[in-house]
Amino acid sequence: MRNHEVVTKQPLLKEDGSLREPGWSKSLVQTYDRKQIKAPRMRIKEWDYYLVLNEDFAGAFTLSDDGYIGLQSVSLLNFKEGWEHTETILNAFPMGKMQMPSDSRHGDIVYRDKRLHMEYTLEEGQRRIRCKFDNFYQGKTFRCDITLVQPKMDTMVIATPWKEKKTAFYYNQKINCMPAKGKMEYDGKIYRFDPSTDFGTLDWGRGVWTYDNRWYWGSGNQMIDGKPFGFNIGYGFGDTTAASENMLFYDGKCHKLDDVTFHIPDGDYMKPWKFTSSDGRFEMNFEPVLDRAARTNALIIESDQHQVFGRMNGKAVLDDGTVIEVKDMMCFAEDVHNRY
Repeated sequence: MRNHEVVTKQPLLKEDGSLREPGWSKSLVQTYDRKQIKAPRMRIKEWDYYLVLNEDFAGAFTLSDDGYIGLQSVSLLNFKEGWEHTETILNAFPMGKMQMPSDSRHGDIVYRDKRLHMEYTLEEGQRRIRCKFDNFYQGKTFRCDITLVQPKMDTMVIATPWKEKKTAFYYNQKINCMPAKGKMEYDGKIYRFDPSTDFGTLDWGRGVWTYDNRWYWGSGNQMIDGKPFGFNIGYGFGDTTAASENMLFYDGKCHKLDDVTFHIPDGDYMKPWKFTSSDGRFEMNFEPVLDRAARTNALIIESDQHQVFGRMNGKAVLDDGTVIEVKDMMCFAEDVHNRY
């Protein structure tokens, strides 16, 4: 695979609405501007997804404006006890009303309705997630106040087109290795995050998709030899001829990978998986612990998701040939098929 790095500061889109320069970068070098999109407002998708994870539990938070539907979601996962609950609120035709920021480095997002109040706020060098979700599950309220510290570091950014539709594109940033502090509260229990061991990840995405897509994505973070290590792997979404989103992070620096393949056992997501790479730099075994499975089928909207959490063991190789031994890293890998 050719891995083209974008280094020129420029608008993301050309005048015809197609991507100016498909490829990957270490930061948001290209500028996203919703007004430059040459597709119906109903097809524009904008989202910010945070996952905050440790050995025993995790929280996942989504605020999104997906054109003809808005999807606001919170997940609480308890790996020790083997359960999870996801609660989602759908909004009809937000079409830009959420006012999602055009850059991950600027702007807050606030969502409020009768049951859910959730906000993402940016402060100097950190991101804060606050949430109160009434009747989250079994009539009980979920609350959280989590701060993710964001030191100066490389991130994974990818600009991906679709061959079949020139005005379709995917502009995505993954920020790994953000130390997490704060807590979640549910059913009389407090779930605390320790910034010396626990991390959060941001999946920031803007774009116009085609109708039917299946993708694979995996991500994890861990302290290794006293330094933060993370990975982002994935494929299947759009035309990745110019670049993949496969990347390692170590001590604030990114290390670009070629192809990574997910080997998922047929028919059983809870059996052990394998991950192999075309360049031999990401070779892992994955032992699932919990499958956050969700299926929606409502006429034109169909979604089949398996976000599988588990432990990764194996080796990752940095650009200079240094081998990182990964041991029992709690992380996730997913297989998602969406039609909407």
